[in-house]
Amino acid sequence: MKTVAIVGASLAGLSAARSLRGQGYDGRLVIIGDEPHRPYDRPPLSKEFLTGALDDAELALETEGEDLGAEWILGARAVGLGTRDRSVRLADGREVRAEGVVIATGAAARTLPGTDGLVGVHVLRTLDDARALRDDLACGGRLVVVGGGFVGAEVASTARGMGLEVTFVAAGPAPLAGALGPDMAAAVSLLHGDHGVRLLCGTGVRGMTSRPDDGSGEGRERVTAVLLDDGRSIPADTVVVGIGATPCTGWLEGSGVVLDNGVRCGADGTTSVPGVVAVGDCAAWYDPVLGVHRRVEHWTGAKERPSAAAAALLSGGDVPSTPPRPPYFWSDQYGVRIQFAGYAAQADSVTVEDGDPADRSFLAVYRRAGHPVAALGVNRVKPFTRWRRQLATATVRAGTS
Repeated sequence: MKTVAIVGASLAGLSAARSLRGQGYDGRLVIIGDEPHRPYDRPPLSKEFLTGALDDAELALETEGEDLGAEWILGARAVGLGTRDRSVRLADGREVRAEGVVIATGAAARTLPGTDGLVGVHVLRTLDDARALRDDLACGGRLVVVGGGFVGAEVASTARGMGLEVTFVAAGPAPLAGALGPDMAAAVSLLHGDHGVRLLCGTGVRGMTSRPDDGSGEGRERVTAVLLDDGRSIPADTVVVGIGATPCTGWLEGSGVVLDNGVRCGADGTTSVPGVVAVGDCAAWYDPVLGVHRRVEHWTGAKERPSAAAAALLSGGDVPSTPPRPPYFWSDQYGVRIQFAGYAAQADSVTVEDGDPADRSFLAVYRRAGHPVAALGVNRVKPFTRWRRQLATATVRAGTS
């Protein structure tokens, strides 16, 4: 294998490059990214970067002096993959040919219909998104966050700390209900009320109102309010839409790579095409615990899973894979560390086993038929870490039995 092309220059792509080099690959390595930036850390974009506590340079993922011996092609969007000759076609007409390909193109933030070009309405996925949002938040005023996920919850926390008036709108019963289950999500969501954030749950958004934006000089409109499905109108100077993301796989249509809510992969990142693996937010790996293919859109997955994919690529898939550790994520909100590992959807019960939700500090364990399948820690780092290790050990045993 003389050349490996990595399509995607964020954490998953960088982790794949490091894993390939660490596992002995010394051939040509080409890293392609559609953004003009070198790999940067995304979690701070909704927190320290918005407040100005971190600058661009401090987001860099590459360590000082790190040299992967790679060719970097940045600001170049992939538009096609020739699986017969492993050729990656770029929007500018260039083509990169390789014996091995790592797909790491990530996911793109979903937008609300009718909001394109509306000044003051933001999504938050990239460094450029964060720069634009930071400029608007610096003006203060009223922020409306739409969506019940982690990005929205963290932006609400950050903006409230900056002194903005914040309203958080979630279509579900509570923010994070999909990830934590309704009961524990309700307990965690009390943090918003504690800090003066207005939380509106169980209603969607049907539109926005606007006025001419005199500051743009381009005849554009600026948002003035968010209109809810229940008829309420919420005044807004800035709006953040955090309603999930879709995998960036359109460039693979017609390539022969099987797609199914992302790139359909085995439990080691291998795809339907030999010599092609996928990692990160665009990759739907087979989960031996659930028996389904699913995307894991968390920092830890993008950091850890490329090692298995690199091994599979270099070996041709002949090396037995170890089941991935259970999904893990964390979130910092209002000075509180929230950690979760496992599969909330599998549970038929959940119990608080340490601390008290009333104190905003507790550990809860999720079980199915009496067996632990997930754990949630809210300001309970040490006991949570023990449970995470226990869940990982159980997963490895289940995957190899």
